[in-house]
Amino acid sequence: MSRFRAAYGAWAIALAAAALFLPQPAKAGLQLCNRTSYVLYAATGEQSGPQIQTQGWTRLAPGSCEIAIAQGLSTGPYYVFARTSQAHSGPSRLWAGKTELCAKNTDFSLKAQLGAPNCPSEDAFPTPFALLDTRAMRNWTMTFTEAPDIGGMDAARAAGLKRLLRDNGYKIAQIDGRPDKATDAALAQFRKRMKIADNAGSDDLFDALETEAMKVAAPAGYSICNDTDETVWSAIGLKSGSDFVSRGWWMVPPGSCAKAIATPLKNDSVWLLAERKGGQALVSGSAKFCVTNIQFEIYGHGKCKARGLTEEGFAETKTRGLSGFSAHISDEGLVAPLSAQALIPK
Repeated sequence: MSRFRAAYGAWAIALAAAALFLPQPAKAGLQLCNRTSYVLYAATGEQSGPQIQTQGWTRLAPGSCEIAIAQGLSTGPYYVFARTSQAHSGPSRLWAGKTELCAKNTDFSLKAQLGAPNCPSEDAFPTPFALLDTRAMRNWTMTFTEAPDIGGMDAARAAGLKRLLRDNGYKIAQIDGRPDKATDAALAQFRKRMKIADNAGSDDLFDALETEAMKVAAPAGYSICNDTDETVWSAIGLKSGSDFVSRGWWMVPPGSCAKAIATPLKNDSVWLLAERKGGQALVSGSAKFCVTNIQFEIYGHGKCKARGLTEEGFAETKTRGLSGFSAHISDEGLVAPLSAQALIPK
């Protein structure tokens, strides 16, 4: 059964108005720095004649820099795109532009002809990269910031730890770069729960905090996360006014998430269908919706066969009162949602 991935715009949230780029010369190739309170995943693009090469993802912890392109830069042009980690609660943030280049949800390196109508592989999709002016220099650094400005790199690290602690359910009053007793106590509690040594560096803390937050994260909208080792194809059904609508398919590679609904939820329930390649159901249920073998949006959930459609059973996920929900799919099916507070010892 063939599936076609929905367009990037179906799950991407608009560029945060506060996103800024701060360029400066670098010591090697293209260096990316993160002066925000978010864990970022960045991708780059390089144009050479009629060909565009894109690659990603470079993970940037708050207050850190990483080399995205090691070799010296040519005249380019170069492009960059970044998104916040799925571990963060609330709306996703993108640092993006107006040039659509190809990317994947998982690590990738792609070559495509400039202006080609389609991406070179089925699991790649158009992504809004921003043009990066390197001023024809061999080495360049680009810094991601947020507004209001968080301060220096040390302040970004401190604010990033606070944000991830809040994402893990700890009570953090304000996301800023200033030390406070509540944050110190929360960090000590987290270290103890995760058995992290007192002398462990900030890299270890960011890794552990992001990993744990991913287990309970529910960014605004509806995300479908694949915790299996195989690609999963997914579709959703929901109430739309006085009618029902079903949409699909989202191709979700192993270890990644797809955004099926980008805006804050207003539905009491969203129904989910997830299948392995070949149509083997991983998540299904008793609620019947119409589907097709290709990308679809179908209004009405009755008389599927009479309309030349296929009827499938979807599983209900309860979203009443929530602005965001992440449906995690394992080899055993739909994973029961965890409570962030339940992970914090009393």
